[in-house]
Amino acid sequence: MSDLVSPENVEPRSPARAARPHLWLTVLSLSAFVVLIALGVWQVERRAWKLALIDRVEQRVHASAQPIPSRTSWPAITAASDEYRHVSVAGRFLHDRETLVQAVTEEGPGYWVLTPLERADGTTILINRGFVPSERRDPSTRKAGNSDGQVAVTGLLRISEPKGGFLRDNVPQHNRWYSRDVAAIAVARGLENVAPFFVDADAGSQSAGGPIGGLTVVRFPNNHLIYALTWFALAFMLAGRLVVTFRGGLFRRKRFVHEPAGGLGASARRAGSDAGTIVEPT
Repeated sequence: MSDLVSPENVEPRSPARAARPHLWLTVLSLSAFVVLIALGVWQVERRAWKLALIDRVEQRVHASAQPIPSRTSWPAITAASDEYRHVSVAGRFLHDRETLVQAVTEEGPGYWVLTPLERADGTTILINRGFVPSERRDPSTRKAGNSDGQVAVTGLLRISEPKGGFLRDNVPQHNRWYSRDVAAIAVARGLENVAPFFVDADAGSQSAGGPIGGLTVVRFPNNHLIYALTWFALAFMLAGRLVVTFRGGLFRRKRFVHEPAGGLGASARRAGSDAGTIVEPT
């Protein structure tokens, strides 16, 4: 004979046990929502900071050239407060101590020509005179552009680039340079009293036959609005999914709690009928 199905033999599922996974899912989803909103707000703040930076740099680049900061103020120079200032300096180039730094510009691949400029007060400023292609790497190919007397240079103040370029370290002992590391170049060339920054020379500061100046790229990527919208979109998608899940779970719990007792008996009677046995609830 088939086993009889009765309501007493059916173990009811605890509502608390059924809701437990949904509770953890809700906690994790809310935590992720808060994190995504925080990331979006952070990108909005970063965008405001980036726009202010771009505005400051634009003002510096297009301002009239001012004398470079005095030696006493060198320790206080920072990228935030001083980089890309339009400055002027005068002195005499030490062409025999120039340094070539590998570069890729709108003119193609080649080198930056960094030449020390010795001033009357005994200090030295490293000047990025500009770009030369590989075929003009040898100084003898550009002697006509190398002045031996006093020169005046205007350009943009730049902060030193220590250690090297992207995935490529400077190798001073082999005269291979991938970044404009002022301190390392000063040591390699035996320079003293060197400013902790260098100057990118304007195009107008160069004589005929010299390096191509004025190629400084002043560009700051500003994708923060896109990032912010992405984080906010993910947050609201997660919130929508959470609402749908919560409402679906709440609907199922209501059905479970309010199903009349007769419902189980009717189901049992149908099951018993299918098996050839009539089951009556107690």
